[in-house]
Amino acid sequence: MSRSARLLAVLLGCFALLAPLPGGTPSGNGRPADPTRTPASAAYTVELAGDSSGGQWSGRQRVSFTHVSADPLREVYLRLWGNAPGGCSAPAVTVTHLVGATADGLRDGCTTLRIALPEPLGPGERHTIGFDLTVRAPELADASGRFGRYGAYSHFGNALPVLAVRDGAGWHLDPFTDTGESFYTLAADFTVVLDHPAELKVPATGTATGTPGTTGRTVTTVTARKVRDFAWSAGPFDTVSHLSADGVAINVHSGAGIAAADARAMLATAVSGLDTHAHAFGAYPYAELDVVVDNDLWFSGMEYPGFVLNRVKTSALLHEIAHQWWYGIVGDDQYQQPWLDESFAEYATELALGRDGSDCWTSVEWSAPQESITNGMAYWDGHPDRYEDVVYGYGACALHDLRRTIGADAMTRLLRDYVRTHRYGVSTTSAFKAAAQAVTAEDLTPFWAAHRIGDG
Repeated sequence: MSRSARLLAVLLGCFALLAPLPGGTPSGNGRPADPTRTPASAAYTVELAGDSSGGQWSGRQRVSFTHVSADPLREVYLRLWGNAPGGCSAPAVTVTHLVGATADGLRDGCTTLRIALPEPLGPGERHTIGFDLTVRAPELADASGRFGRYGAYSHFGNALPVLAVRDGAGWHLDPFTDTGESFYTLAADFTVVLDHPAELKVPATGTATGTPGTTGRTVTTVTARKVRDFAWSAGPFDTVSHLSADGVAINVHSGAGIAAADARAMLATAVSGLDTHAHAFGAYPYAELDVVVDNDLWFSGMEYPGFVLNRVKTSALLHEIAHQWWYGIVGDDQYQQPWLDESFAEYATELALGRDGSDCWTSVEWSAPQESITNGMAYWDGHPDRYEDVVYGYGACALHDLRRTIGADAMTRLLRDYVRTHRYGVSTTSAFKAAAQAVTAEDLTPFWAAHRIGDG
């Protein structure tokens, strides 16, 4: 999310100090859990029909996945992030009629559903579960911003149930946060069929094809490969498009009140931003990028793979497009290590705007001994007024300083190689620090300490 609209997060952040559900339990034989991230190679197949407004959808979802760890897999968890605004008293996402497993109760404000598998899965074994699904966009006053209804327009960010990740720390079942993001998912494939009124458009993650449905309706089939989530919007959008030099279809979908000149300006920013970031970090891997522009959003921007929600704001759009690399292509645990996507996306934005961060570290003032760039959201939810300054501002500045320390050419090689080696994988702070150390003969230990970049 862009760094410029977090007043609401400051007001709401303090209530999010909920402890995560237990994780990191040892395996049955007493040894530490296998660090391999599982379940993997997920394939989501979703068929939903929307109501006349595009604000409510119902249908069926199937999820196939492979267990890749040596330790048996006896359960999986679905994250129903769309339930965070209303909680269990007003759930926006409901899962019923589960097939292929047994539901074992909703937790954490109905954002976590434990599912017991019929038999433990061994390494390499694959399983499929299915369920009926209803998704209702909350009204603006009740919405988290990513997922909600604004007049004639509905946005479905983090609305589809997705698999949680188990690694050496156990199951990652962290609470929802309004201060930043809580999301940690592995790259997966999505096939989503949206049956909707013909007068509504449904821009979404992936590549879409539309066919006539029943009278007055259209069936839009969207396919997305190697993405960490799937988001879409629904409404009577106006659309302007451009085909980039690399053959990427870039579409800007405008909501009510967006001037045609602003839509064209946002399209120009999307085209230049995609080209600039691709030159810096490697080719954009998808065939399409959809930008939904709506000035009723309370935030400046929010990223999803191949899909961005944004107000009319150039810097925010550049930042969200940078997230296509930093969290989209190179994933991370956004709750535990938010700097790995926000600091890097902000650094990329500043480079795209021609800013080199000269002398930025001279203005750094730490507010507490325990404050650091690499703190997780459990800390920032307790200090929401410092999150933007430190993770976005100080984090980007630290990366500028790293470029000056190791040299511009080495920094360019570092980031391009890091994207290549972590493509569709997951980054950690320790992995990035090791990669940076590998490109320079200078001992970077003092640099990390001076910039309060810890391990992880």
